[in-house]
Amino acid sequence: MEPIRVALAGAGAFGVKHLEGIRNIDGVEVVSLVGREPDKTREVAQRFGVGHATTDLDAALAMKEVDAVILCTPTQMHASQALACLRAGKHVQVEIPLADRLADAEAVSALQRATGLVAMCGHTRRFNPSHQYLQRRFAAGELSLQQMDVQTYFFRRTNTNALGQPRSWTDHLLWHHAAHTVDLFAWQAGGEIVDAHAMQGPIHPVLGIAMDMSIQLKASTGAICTLSLSFNNDGPIGTFFRYICDRGTWIARYDDLFDGKEQPVDVSRVDVSMNGIELQDREFFAAIREGREPNASVAQVLSCYRTLDRLERQLAAQA
Repeated sequence: MEPIRVALAGAGAFGVKHLEGIRNIDGVEVVSLVGREPDKTREVAQRFGVGHATTDLDAALAMKEVDAVILCTPTQMHASQALACLRAGKHVQVEIPLADRLADAEAVSALQRATGLVAMCGHTRRFNPSHQYLQRRFAAGELSLQQMDVQTYFFRRTNTNALGQPRSWTDHLLWHHAAHTVDLFAWQAGGEIVDAHAMQGPIHPVLGIAMDMSIQLKASTGAICTLSLSFNNDGPIGTFFRYICDRGTWIARYDDLFDGKEQPVDVSRVDVSMNGIELQDREFFAAIREGREPNASVAQVLSCYRTLDRLERQLAAQA
């Protein structure tokens, strides 16, 4: 089997998570690592046995052996870099979010259609075994989602990444963290989002973003979703999903699942790994090999960004 050769852009916390996952996938080789800081990029490349390290994405795109690119770069770069990858003839997976403007997300979708290349977005919740377990039960008609209650909580009053390291760009509750839930809710409910409302707290004087946000959604199936987001939470961090169904309640914490009484549910046989990032990457490479549309393709998640745009316009009107 001819290996799929990959360039990975982003030597930070999420780039490392992808490198760790790819190590477990046969037939895939990371041949180039792109990062912002030369020394750090070389160190990470050496740690994972990547032969080429650069600070220039164009240099990686110019490598004829590169078949595909995974972008774990700052949000503001995602759309323009995804377009550059597609123009260079490379399949591309963009870490969430696809873009921070609807027009940019639509541009990526249009170029994907024109090229026929695989273009996928890292909506990891579709791949976590916990959410997959419930999706299969929804698809089989065993359960019907009534309400999803979600808490996305961090303590980030300074500009740091998931490892607590200083970051060169500013994260965003709406265009990044809410994107996970907006997409997952529609996917699990099995319909389109037909109503959406948002409120936000004060804008941080230094970071320039809202640190607290509340979002309500309704799907065409009648299911509803309440999402609370905060960068001010001084307590357990992460995203916690409560699925209230017609027959039972479940709580998902990343790859782990519990019933409504906090009893663990065995999801170890749902997929070949318990690592959602690895499963996401496996889907990307499988779609390339099989010449098919992947789960979480740019086309599939575009409706999420239409909802985010709608919410952003609401928030702007409230300001």
